[in-house]
Formats: sequence, structure tokens, C-alpha cells
Amino acid sequence: MRYGVGAGRELHLAAEPSPFWSTAPYVINILLLEAEVKHGVFGSPADDYAFELKITFCVRGVLSPLLSNLVLDELDQELERRGHRFVRYADDSNIYVRSERAGKRVMESIVRFITIRLKLKVNSEKSAVAKPQERKFLGFSFTRHAEPKRRIAPKAVERFQERVREITSRTRGVSFEEVVKELTVYLRGWRGYFGFCQTPSVLKGLEEWVRRRLRSYLWKQWRTGHQRFVELRKRDVGLDLAAQTAASSHGPWRLSASPALSVAFPNAYFDSLGLPRLAVG
Repeated sequence: MRYGVGAGRELHLAAEPSPFWSTAPYVINILLLEAEVKHGVFGSPADDYAFELKITFCVRGVLSPLLSNLVLDELDQELERRGHRFVRYADDSNIYVRSERAGKRVMESIVRFITIRLKLKVNSEKSAVAKPQERKFLGFSFTRHAEPKRRIAPKAVERFQERVREITSRTRGVSFEEVVKELTVYLRGWRGYFGFCQTPSVLKGLEEWVRRRLRSYLWKQWRTGHQRFVELRKRDVGLDLAAQTAASSHGPWRLSASPALSVAFPNAYFDSLGLPRLAVG
């Protein structure tokens, strides 16, 4: 059982299996939203005339890590001074502690530091103390094994499937070649990031799921039973199997896992199109 503490625009603690966080059973998540700065306005009717400047952080792209580093550098120094084990990337940060009690104590202390010293507002609804496997960090989470492994966070898997569904949607009105081209670019980039996980079975499952989406897409292109029979036969599917599959009343998704479509569109077929595999090795 492990926990940690987190802070950032969404500061959140989850642990990667390594010597120091193997003894940190709890995670604290802190979400920073706004900074409020009060300052005198020189040349105003009175020298002590003050205005309130409220800055809301809604920054994306390359500026987000830069501004996060500028704003949160003092937080890093404070955590180092206190001797906490932590990791931060841009506005995502994790602090690792040994117990839930310690996590709550550190959470209270860090929130106080952020609000009073850094003048940042903390979203209490999205800040929490929890076990690392219950939280996500930069799209990753951790398994519940005695020696935790990096796994892809469930929400990251959901976003992956949503994007693949968008690309392979038949209502887009694009050719199959264009679908494969877009999918290849997306899969290559996604694999380059999430291939860092230590659960290859998840990658293999998603890889198989993508191929089923493509088989289903191709099956829908053959609109009639006769056309489906002819196309299956062209792809070396046996006479009886082709006839049985073409006449089936099952939907495209179910048939995408059928023996006939596996013969017609084997894994090697998608490899020949340049579609990258997610599970390496």
C-alpha cells in the first residue's frame, strides 16, 4: 500500500516504483487555479491607493511549463528544504509520504504555504490524499502489485479509444487510405509517449481493438451480402465460411472478430499498410 502528496496547476501525487516511493503509501493532490496580487499604484490620487490584480492560469502549450516553473520554483525549494520526496513536471507534482496521517498533515501545511506565501488559490474539490494507484500523473497510474508497475491511467485509455473512434468513423466521408494515414500518425505519437508503461498486455489489447475497428470499417464498406461474399473469396476465405459470414445477421463489430475477417485482413495486412504496433517486442 502506497501514498503520496501532489501539487501544481493540478498538483497530484502518484508514485513510480523506485526505492524512495516504495515506502510512500499516500499521495496528496493540489490543484492551483488563481493568483491574487495586491500592489500600490504609483501616481494614483493617494500613495496608499491599492488595486487588486487577479490572474487566472488558463495557459496551454509551450508557455504552460515555463510559467509553471517560474511560479512553482519556490514551492520546489520549500519541499526540498523540508526533506520531502517529490517529483514535478510543469504544473503536475507528486509528494510521497509514508502514511495517510502524514499525507493529511503535509497537505494542510503545503496548502497553507501555497495560499499564504505564493498567493495561489487551491481547488479543494480536486485536491486529495490517496494511494498512487487511485490517482494519475501525466497520463500514468500504478498497479497494486507488491512491486508497483507503471500503467496507463484509465482516463488516458478512454481518450485513446475516443480518438480512434473519431478517426475510424464512417460518417466522416474519407477514404480508407486517409483513415489509415491519420491513424498511423496518431498511433505513432501515442506509442512514443505511453510505450513507457510496464503493462504490455494493455498495449496488446488496444492494438487488437484498433484492428477490429478497421475490420469493422472495411466490412461496412461492402454493403450487400453478395459483395461481401465476393470480397471474402478474393481474400482466400473458404467457400462455406465466406457464404456463412456474408449471410450473417450479426453486426459489423461482432463480425470484426470472426474467423473470416481474420483471414481476409490478418495482422500482416495492417503491417503492410504501415500501421504501427503498440506493443513492442
